[in-house]
Amino acid sequence: MIFRRFLTISALLAGAILAAPGTGIAAPKVPPADEALLKAYDAFRAGDALKLSKAAAALGGHVLAPYLEYWRLKLRLEDNPDAEVRAFLQREAGSYLAERLRADWLKELAKRGDWQSFDQQLPLLAREDLELRCYGWLSRLARGDEGAYDEGKAVWLEPRELPEGCNALVDHMLGGQRISVDDVWRRARVLFENSQISAARRTLALLPAGEKHDEWQLNQAVTAPRNFLLGASRALQRRPAQEVAVLAVLRLGRSDPEAAADILRGRLGQRFAAQDVTYLWGRLAYEGARRLLPQAHQWYGLADETLLNDEQLAWKARAALRAADWQAVRDAVDRMSASARQDPAWTYWYGRALGTQGRDDGARAYFLRITGQPNFYGLLAAEELGAMAGIPEPFHVASEPEVAAAGANAGLVRALELYRLDVRSEATREWLFTIRGMDDAQLLAAAELARRAGVFDRAINTADRTLSAHNYKVRFLAPFKDVFDEHARSFGLEEAWVLGLVRQESRFIVNAKSSAGASGLMQLMPATARWVAKRTGLKNYSPARVAEVPINVALGTGYLRMVLDDLGHPLLASAAYNAGPGRARRWRDTRPLEGAIYAETIPFNETRDYVKKVMANTMYYAQLFGGKLVPLKDRLGRIPAKSSAERFNEELP
Repeated sequence: MIFRRFLTISALLAGAILAAPGTGIAAPKVPPADEALLKAYDAFRAGDALKLSKAAAALGGHVLAPYLEYWRLKLRLEDNPDAEVRAFLQREAGSYLAERLRADWLKELAKRGDWQSFDQQLPLLAREDLELRCYGWLSRLARGDEGAYDEGKAVWLEPRELPEGCNALVDHMLGGQRISVDDVWRRARVLFENSQISAARRTLALLPAGEKHDEWQLNQAVTAPRNFLLGASRALQRRPAQEVAVLAVLRLGRSDPEAAADILRGRLGQRFAAQDVTYLWGRLAYEGARRLLPQAHQWYGLADETLLNDEQLAWKARAALRAADWQAVRDAVDRMSASARQDPAWTYWYGRALGTQGRDDGARAYFLRITGQPNFYGLLAAEELGAMAGIPEPFHVASEPEVAAAGANAGLVRALELYRLDVRSEATREWLFTIRGMDDAQLLAAAELARRAGVFDRAINTADRTLSAHNYKVRFLAPFKDVFDEHARSFGLEEAWVLGLVRQESRFIVNAKSSAGASGLMQLMPATARWVAKRTGLKNYSPARVAEVPINVALGTGYLRMVLDDLGHPLLASAAYNAGPGRARRWRDTRPLEGAIYAETIPFNETRDYVKKVMANTMYYAQLFGGKLVPLKDRLGRIPAKSSAERFNEELP
């Protein structure tokens, strides 16, 4: 059956690509103003003020002239152009560029120690910035406000390398003897938990001479933690050696939690302090749960629950879901912070736990909290209450005067110009800053402006932000629908599912390119596109054409059909499209698993979010375009158990 289907796919792909337009047309010439602007941007990124000035000379009156001025000032901040900066901030008040320059200037003022100017400007900054928060505490300390020590110490446990301003704060705290030996080891543990080894080494360098660790032991703990731990039981008399051994268990647990658990259960574990043992079980349970190890559920029982953070508790709940231990699901959610408990996922699963335990009224109350939310768990909650969530109507369509007002917004105009020039990172930051605080009518007008400009990702994401007035035809755009319709029918795929997947992959941006190198509407990796083209004998295929809409959709839907045939379930196929068929298969259980539990326990954060959104998108596209009105729970179904007798197409990339 698979091979017959494959032959059909080959024929269809061949027809699609042979019919696609050629590439013999020369690329259009870049207009001089565009070329000068892009040269100026390149000069700014290279820090070349002279080249920037030369390129900018040809751009008087350009819509992006404020960017040219910002770039020029940014490169000169060390020269103290304070009067020019103040003039720019006044002229561009309220804009993204004013916000950005103010943040840059604040950091320069802090480095100079000009705390008076710093304190005047900091309250005018709208966005949160960790480094500026640290400089704010330093400013207070410079005024003798020692209360900043206690507030500033929170930054000490950030699980990453600290920015320059925060390092300056740490130096100040060290000088004031506000960081203890306990604090140094605590931060080292947090950094090891997150594989920030270089940062951990720099942290441990702060230990006083009498409390220093053995550098050779630390190197062994980092590079060969298992070997180090097997020979470490005789050398744990001093605290530094004990702490390094704890770091070694953390390091080993990141790569092999089962081996780390064996060591913790052995003689070495008996040498650790009791609080270190329960702390380590919490970390190993978390690492094991992320690898879907069944024993992780039991490991959580050995941990000190008071030490578990929200992420560890989330994986405790996921491990309990796979073990069908509904009371443990409730216990994990109950211990989460208030903000974490409000996540629709945990609201839904808490309701499910109550319902499974016969507490139907309590379950209903939890489902009612999220019913109506336009997301995966909002849809499932509605179905638990006996309804199938529909699309909010009527659609609120932006009027022409509203769209015209959006088109007169300087920030939106600059963002669209940057998108036209394919300076997408700058464009997106400008757009997001500009739409913050907009009401529903303004958001829908901005979304319509983006749709007309062909910037479909901004149209979708902006329409997604409305609170009470909605337009789901913009939230769930379907550009190139005729192409998707043709190939979905050709390959026997549900069009709503294909559209839902592409909405998540690229937001329908034709030239979308991921950091990993995936291209086009269906975000095909070069190796995948080449493999599909080769398997179908498409001799005229060229990597340069992979982003062309007909070719990209033909190859993408063809691959999706192959994955669906191989795995047999659209939920698995969705996971496979993002993370690969091998992983999608490995994430199953040794027994049949409810589809929603499979989705919630996908180990990769990106793929877990992706799969849930693809399936929710499918529901909305089906309603918008007359597709099959199938409940989400039915779509998710049950995922078959793993079986050693199964045969798969191991060549699928």
